Amino acid sequence: MEWTLAHTDQRSKDFMRELPFDLHFNVGATPVHLVHGSPRKVNEYLFEDKPARLYERLAKDENANALVFGHTHRPWVHEFGGVLFVNCGSVGKPKDGDPRGAFAILTPAARGVEVTIERVSYDAAAVAREVAAAGLPEEFAAKLVAAA
Repeated sequence: MEWTLAHTDQRSKDFMRELPFDLHFNVGATPVHLVHGSPRKVNEYLFEDKPARLYERLAKDENANALVFGHTHRPWVHEFGGVLFVNCGSVGKPKDGDPRGAFAILTPAARGVEVTIERVSYDAAAVAREVAAAGLPEEFAAKLVAAA
């Protein structure tokens, strides 16, 4: 946090302060809700193995047909209570044993949206070297190249 505060100019801080908590948009005719952690909290972890009742409660409160989120760095897709839950994964800091970047593609389909999780290789070692050279803690660089 100290490094970020020291190395982020005021214009960038102002820009980030104005970013919305969530985004709503359509993929085809399907309403999609995009958040970082969960619709409740930016830093809530929605792991795939959490009890179904949690996702069913979230689905009851959800106005969109698809909820897309991340934060755990572990991609997965599952439907609960008529809502498609999509963890899109991450590019960097892998936590699922696969060092490639992960992201979700939502495509209009006959019934809602079709989701695919894509993987892309990138030079994580080079990024880790840049992180270390920027003066960030070594653990940040190490997490970029860790397989799990």
